Amino acid sequence: MRCAAAPAGLVTGSAGDPRFGDSALKDESALRQAFRAFAKVAGSLEQSYGRLQGEVERLRRELADKEGDLASSIEQRQTERERLTQILEGLPCGVLVVFDEGTIWKANPAALALLEGVPSFPESFESLRQLPAELAAFLELVRGESGEHEMTLPLRVGGVIWIAARHAPIGEGMSVFILRDTSEHRRLEEAQQQMRRHQALAEIAAILAHEVRNPLASLELFTGLLAESGLDPDSRNWVEHLQAGLRTLAATVNNVLSFHSVPCAEFSSVGVGELLDWVLNFCGPLARRSGIILKLGNPGVNLSLLGDRHGLEQVLLNLALNSIRAMPDGGEIEVSAGTVGIAGSEEVEIGVADDGPGIPAEYLSKIFDPGFSTRSGSPGLGLAVCRRIVEQHGGVLRAEGRAPRGTRMSFVVPRTKSPEASQ
Repeated sequence: MRCAAAPAGLVTGSAGDPRFGDSALKDESALRQAFRAFAKVAGSLEQSYGRLQGEVERLRRELADKEGDLASSIEQRQTERERLTQILEGLPCGVLVVFDEGTIWKANPAALALLEGVPSFPESFESLRQLPAELAAFLELVRGESGEHEMTLPLRVGGVIWIAARHAPIGEGMSVFILRDTSEHRRLEEAQQQMRRHQALAEIAAILAHEVRNPLASLELFTGLLAESGLDPDSRNWVEHLQAGLRTLAATVNNVLSFHSVPCAEFSSVGVGELLDWVLNFCGPLARRSGIILKLGNPGVNLSLLGDRHGLEQVLLNLALNSIRAMPDGGEIEVSAGTVGIAGSEEVEIGVADDGPGIPAEYLSKIFDPGFSTRSGSPGLGLAVCRRIVEQHGGVLRAEGRAPRGTRMSFVVPRTKSPEASQ
């Protein structure tokens, strides 16, 4: 039986066929080469993968180190920021940290405490434009110029506050305003200037007063001699007018000297009755010229106190002269003395009461201030001097209205010298 012919192109043969053996050997060799190449590539890939794993591990360690450094840096920055915030909040001067466009990033408590008393100051604000117009304009002025500048701002409770400000850029589009309250410094400067003016005025007043006092004493002596020389009534009347004017001028000179320099008190026993008689005799001519009746109320004949006679005379004289000046068209003045307080610790009260027009109630708290006077163009020193002398004796000077009209001025002093009296 014959076999069918093999398809074209198909190699057939038995194992002993030489053509079959060569082909198989070639395929096996190629396969082995392929396996060797694959193994080589696989080994290379394995090495690359190992190196990649090592690189990844290295990068992971570096990343962990970087994260640790970053966390430490963030912590340090946070600690530094908290420390700077504490320093900023603890500064005694006001600090405003502002962006260049005017937005306020930070205002420390000192700045808020400094500015919160200014009228229209907002409870919360985010920019300079929200601040009171006067303050915002001042800060813009400071921003545009170098050095420190000052301004005054009114306060809600009254008065003003002096604020000094300077500006400095701090980079990154930010700048800082440093604010400080200079009100106390200004007040000290004004007090020093006032003290210097007072000292200069005191020196001038003392020179003028002493220059006036010497010829004034001679005039008083000569008018006294004229009054005792048996003149006719008309001449005597003119002499009394002259005496009244000279005594008023003498009281003014004494007030000027005493106001600028209250002399040290020389305490001794002073008879109150003698003190009242002296002021009645001294002011008699002046009172008669104005048609005023001077009378003695409770005379206090048996009273005495430990005090400076010259100072007490000056106080009583000023009170009497004020009453006389208040009644140019006549009236009545009563001078009296008595005791107040508990037996054993009594004080002496000496008063001068008149029935003049009186002092308005709103002026009663001001009449003892230097320079204050209810008479226009006539600055007063007398009552300020009186208060100083009375306080030098450890006493109190008072003023009160009388019904239906008039004024009563009185002072109360201890009968014996108090520990603080001469200070």
